[in-house]
Amino acid sequence: MKKLKMASIDITQKNIEKIGVLFPNVITEMRDVNGNLRQGINFELLKQELSGDIVRGEECYKFTWVGKKAAIIEGNTPIQKTLRPCIEESKNFKSTGNLYLEGDNLDVLKLLQNSYCNSIDMIYIDPPYNTGNDFIYKDNFKNTHSNGKFHSDWCSMLYPRLKLARNLLSDSGVILINIDENEIANLQKMCSEIFGELNDVGTIIWDKRNPKGDARGVSCQHEYIVIFARNKKIFLKNNSIQRPKQNAGIIIKKAIQFFSKINDDYTLKNANKDFALWINSQHNLSGGEKAYCKIDDKGDVYRAVSMAWPNKKKAPDDYFIPLIHPVTNKPCPLPKRGWRNPSATMQELLRKNLILFGKDETIQPNRKYLLKENMCEKIPSLLYYGGSDVNLLSELKIPFDTPKVINVCKEHIRSFMNTNGIILDFFSGSATTAHAVMQLNAEDSGTRKFIMVQLPEMIDEKSEAYQLGYKNISEIGMERIRRAGEKIKENNKDKDSINDLDIGFRVLKVDSANMAEVEPNIKEDRTDIDLLYGVLLDWGLPLSLRHKMEKISGVTVHTVAENVLTACFAEKIPESVVQEIAMRQPTRVVFRNSSIAKHLGKIDVEEIFKLLAPNTIVKGI
Repeated sequence: MKKLKMASIDITQKNIEKIGVLFPNVITEMRDVNGNLRQGINFELLKQELSGDIVRGEECYKFTWVGKKAAIIEGNTPIQKTLRPCIEESKNFKSTGNLYLEGDNLDVLKLLQNSYCNSIDMIYIDPPYNTGNDFIYKDNFKNTHSNGKFHSDWCSMLYPRLKLARNLLSDSGVILINIDENEIANLQKMCSEIFGELNDVGTIIWDKRNPKGDARGVSCQHEYIVIFARNKKIFLKNNSIQRPKQNAGIIIKKAIQFFSKINDDYTLKNANKDFALWINSQHNLSGGEKAYCKIDDKGDVYRAVSMAWPNKKKAPDDYFIPLIHPVTNKPCPLPKRGWRNPSATMQELLRKNLILFGKDETIQPNRKYLLKENMCEKIPSLLYYGGSDVNLLSELKIPFDTPKVINVCKEHIRSFMNTNGIILDFFSGSATTAHAVMQLNAEDSGTRKFIMVQLPEMIDEKSEAYQLGYKNISEIGMERIRRAGEKIKENNKDKDSINDLDIGFRVLKVDSANMAEVEPNIKEDRTDIDLLYGVLLDWGLPLSLRHKMEKISGVTVHTVAENVLTACFAEKIPESVVQEIAMRQPTRVVFRNSSIAKHLGKIDVEEIFKLLAPNTIVKGI
């Protein structure tokens, strides 16, 4: 019986295999540091394969720094670690599809390579800005101004993480990265190298409207949001890259309220009058939004715009075709410079009833713009928004100094991904991204799922957070999700679907591998649930799959997502249990190797499955 590896995949070997598909002649054999024979790359031959000229020198355009090669190796090196579930810190562990993963994000990204390869729709991160006061990671990234390799250390920290992150993005996936002036240049070069220049979606300048008071020279009051796609062509094909106009939904909802009152005494004219009064009383609406001040006989909100040619010069001849009034059958008066649209477009507007005619042909018609068809606008490269959510966290009684702004986060999640995807944030901090996902799902009935990753960085004992009982950053993030989720449900309790809102999360923490290093035995402190999630990682199955436990002939059997995986880690497994599992014909089955060897015999187990479930994959740990 084949054994599960119970370790993250070997990225280097995977890369060699990919190169071998393109250039099989550059694959060679070499000895590793232990003298073992392994596959490798003939780099000189590979260079020549990628050049139309004779390769003689090393000169080329490249982005590099001190320690780049070590950073590449660090990202590719497998680790003997796993993710262990922590049910007591989770919320709705059995039913939720969200994850909160605690540990160094480099380790977590490696551990997720099997289960979430090509599966994440959006990555939204706010990494350290390299200001001298950021978090410290175990890979020796210490961003203090006294460090002689200031930029190099920052690049070495982020580079392997972004390379691993790219593997997780789906073909239509996108990554958004918040950054400021300290590392924007290096970040853009790094992303161009990892994701490809052709996949640069753009960079948004976020005007936070709060200049840095300690700056010398030009005081920066803006930050950047760098956006790259896994595959820009596929991303643009599957996403409109537009954001909803801020108050469109509110306007339409109010119009529906007025329209629903219409009866014999309260006419459409009355509804339009009251709706226009309401529109004019709303100080938060822009001029463009206030123009949508009319309701038609179907209850749709619209605005009327002149159909005259808007430019000073005369329109082309095709813009002077007479427009016939539908009742009098007489031509309407032509604007002096012509119509706004050519004849073919005018006929299409007529067909769709989007031209507003007067009572007769003497009144010049207008163009009808429906708000429901114009609820979105292009994403601007300049974003105006305040730079802090301290007040929001204060309401939740969550102490955190520099949280991401939830409304900025919401706007970009809504604009750059669908309503049912997975979003990953591996610099979670106070878990703003998770908060934004839950809030958006409540607003539009979406089913987005989040994966938060956070290093359990210890909190200063003098801080407010420590005095409130928090020992590390991840404890703050988890508590914010709990409180924010309950508040969102309470604020939306009148919505029909609010009870379906997923405000839970499964907590899993990075730990050493489940198998002992000296002897290939399972560690004594590992539970069935630990082993089950280790198997999910090794077999490349999502960690959010639902599973149940049941007793069969006195032993515990775990069933994941109906028949996707069945596991039994009992020390002694009766043959009747093996037969029962086989008769259910699951896709995958895993047993404890020692149990099979001691009590049943591997051959017997394999024979049972060959007979009762020939398509089931059976492995042991």
